Amino acid sequence: MAGAEEVQSKSGVKMRVWEILDVAKPGDTLSKAFDIFILSLIFLNVVAVILGSVKEIEDRFAPGFYWFEVFSVVVFSIEYLGRVWSCVSRKEYSNPVTGRLSFISKPLSVIDLLAVLPFYLSFVGADLRFIRALRLFRIFRIAKLGRYSASVRLLGRVIKNKKEELVITVMVMVLLVVLASSFMYMAENEAQPDKFPDIPTAMWWSIVTLTTVGYGDVFPVTMLGKFFAGLIAILGIGMFALPTGIIGASFVEEIHRHKSGNMVCPHCGKEIG
Repeated sequence: MAGAEEVQSKSGVKMRVWEILDVAKPGDTLSKAFDIFILSLIFLNVVAVILGSVKEIEDRFAPGFYWFEVFSVVVFSIEYLGRVWSCVSRKEYSNPVTGRLSFISKPLSVIDLLAVLPFYLSFVGADLRFIRALRLFRIFRIAKLGRYSASVRLLGRVIKNKKEELVITVMVMVLLVVLASSFMYMAENEAQPDKFPDIPTAMWWSIVTLTTVGYGDVFPVTMLGKFFAGLIAILGIGMFALPTGIIGASFVEEIHRHKSGNMVCPHCGKEIG
C-alpha cells in the first residue's frame, strides 16, 4: 500500500509540474505567473541578441550579456528537463521510454532544445566564427512564443490544415522556376553569355521575376527573351497569390470556428467538444 501511495504521489507531482510548465489554464495563478516569466525572458533574450550584435554595446556590457545568457540557459534547461520528466503524466506519453522519445521529437520540444543547445555547443568548438554563429542562433528562442501565443498557434493550425494545398502550390512554383529558367537560357544565352551562362544561374532571374521583386541586375535584351519575361512576370503574380489566398481562407475558417464556440486544443489542433 505504501508503495502504491508513493507512486500515486509521484504521479501527482509530475502532473502538477506539467500543469505549471504548460500553457496556464483559467484560475491557475502559478502557471500563469510562470508563463509571464518565460515570455518576458524570451523577449529579453531577443533584445539581448539584437543589442549584442552592436560591437560597441557588446564590448561595454559583455559581462552582463554573458551572465544573462547563463541565467537564461539555466532557466530554459530546467524548463526543458521538467517537461521531459513530467510529460509521462499525460496519457499519450504515459510510457516512460517511448512516451518521452515521442515527446522530445515533437516540434515544440525540438524548439525548446534548440533554445539552449547553442550555449552548450559553444564549449565544443574553438573557432570564433563558429561561436559567433551559435550566438546568433539564440534568436530562434523567439520560436518558443509559439507555445504561449494564441496567434502563433492559430498560424500553425492554418498551415497544418492546408499543408496538402500548400505543398502542391510549392511544387508548381518550383516547376515554373525550372521552365522559366530553361526558356530564358535558350533565349538569352547567346546574347548575354555572362548573364545567362547556364540554367542554374538563370534561376536567379526567374525567382526574382516570379516574386515580382525585379532587382534589375539581370534582364533580357532579345525580343524572344522579353516576350518570355513578360509572360513569366504575369504568371508570377498569379502563382504567388495562390498561397496567400489559401492561407487567408484558412484563417477565416479558423476564426469563424473559434467565434462559433468550437474550442481547439493548443497541442494537437483538434476541436474539443
